[in-house]
Amino acid sequence: MSRPTMWQFVVFCCLTSVQINNALRSVHQKSMAAGRLENVTQTISRILEGYDIRLRPNFGGEPLHVGMDLTIASFDAISEVNMDYTITMYLNQYWKDERLAFNAFALWGDNQREQTGELMMEDDGANDVITLSGDFAEKIWVPDTFFANDKNSFLHDVTERNKLVRLAGDGAVTYGMRFTTTLACMMDLHYYPLDSQNCTVEIESYGYTVSDVVMYWRSTPIRGVEEAELPQFTIIGYETNDRKEKLATGIYQRLSLSFKLQRNIGYFVFQTYLPSILIVMLSWVSFWINHEATSARVALGITTVLTMTTISTGVRSSLPRISYVKAIDIYLVMCFVFVFAALLEYAAVNYTYWGARAKKKCKKNKEAERKVFGKSEKSSTGGGSGGGGGGSSDDIIELQDIRMSPIASLRNRHYSNTITTTDSVDAAKFPPSFRIARSYGSSTRSGLRYRSARGQGRPKMLHAIKRGASVIKASIPKIKDVNVIDKYSRVIFPVSFAAFNAGYWIFYVLE
Repeated sequence: MSRPTMWQFVVFCCLTSVQINNALRSVHQKSMAAGRLENVTQTISRILEGYDIRLRPNFGGEPLHVGMDLTIASFDAISEVNMDYTITMYLNQYWKDERLAFNAFALWGDNQREQTGELMMEDDGANDVITLSGDFAEKIWVPDTFFANDKNSFLHDVTERNKLVRLAGDGAVTYGMRFTTTLACMMDLHYYPLDSQNCTVEIESYGYTVSDVVMYWRSTPIRGVEEAELPQFTIIGYETNDRKEKLATGIYQRLSLSFKLQRNIGYFVFQTYLPSILIVMLSWVSFWINHEATSARVALGITTVLTMTTISTGVRSSLPRISYVKAIDIYLVMCFVFVFAALLEYAAVNYTYWGARAKKKCKKNKEAERKVFGKSEKSSTGGGSGGGGGGSSDDIIELQDIRMSPIASLRNRHYSNTITTTDSVDAAKFPPSFRIARSYGSSTRSGLRYRSARGQGRPKMLHAIKRGASVIKASIPKIKDVNVIDKYSRVIFPVSFAAFNAGYWIFYVLE
């Protein structure tokens, strides 16, 4: 019974001593923290005494190394018209300024040593960290960092300016801020909207060359890219690199962050491509409408043409005025060509149909005139053989409705034809008011035709064109039924459009 009691007593004593030690340590840490807080103001005032904000750390010695890292808060907008994008991010910069080194515990430890003559814990202050407001950055040296491709930026100030300064005991400085910036991004829109773009963030020191300040990316340079979302793009990757830029004032270190952005095509499929396909297919409806329904087919063709023009105008309004051809331009132009070709197809049908009818009607009229003219000749010859009285057909003057044209050339042409037909008639039989005594500058009584000097200067090219046109016209097969044109169009137009779509999507998607 005595041994278990002894062991219990020993365990109890050990546990009691551990608890007492922990309690004393916590009390000491609390007292030490209280002492530090009491002396923070004195520490800050002490490190700023004699501090020259105009000189960089380690001035005159080795170049200062400044680390960078970025945290992406959001991608706000990407503009193809202005060739830029807007992004909100956190920028943190890290460097070491030995002039700001401090030991927040040193002063409190000296006071304790004076009072008690001993120091319970050793602390060199290297792990001490003081977080200060952003206004403290105006009292110390900070890098003159800027964005080389920046267009417009602003620092957020709600509810206070979004800046922080954090000092470590060994002089390490962390300087962070949150801001929104609009950066230039030169885009290649040859494949728009099936394109991908590279947009960069260029960070550089404005005044310090590589002999004074060297910037570098930290081990984890970028954060928040996986969580960032864009309405029209998908971030498929990013890349960081650093290089030296040689400018007129010296050689500077530049850090670059490049985002690989892939455009989402869903918006353009429903807003541009699908409506264009439906409009082209709508123009094919006219092939099934009777060719005599002119108003219906013409109205349908004009409506589809104007709709395609409206779609093209809307797409161009959201793009910059660039000279090269984009992928969407090719598609819209080809859709416009198909729609316009459907309208021209009906023009060909209408011309073939009504032209053939006009030719038939003209031929019938000529045959009727020939029959009437033949009968009149027979009657006139019969009347002449029967004796020439005062009531004979030779004494009857048949007057036609002769309209005098105000144009001299037409008037001369009319009278020249009239004179040639009346040369065989004796002018003495006509009354004086109906005698034709003037030739109006055209001498055709002798039956000879004089070629004017103006006709002699016609170029041979015109005759060659006419000859070629006549050959082409002769080679075209004569269409007896105009419905054949519509039947062929019902097959040719859809097959051609399907082939174009297949080639278009294969080229731009697989490229």
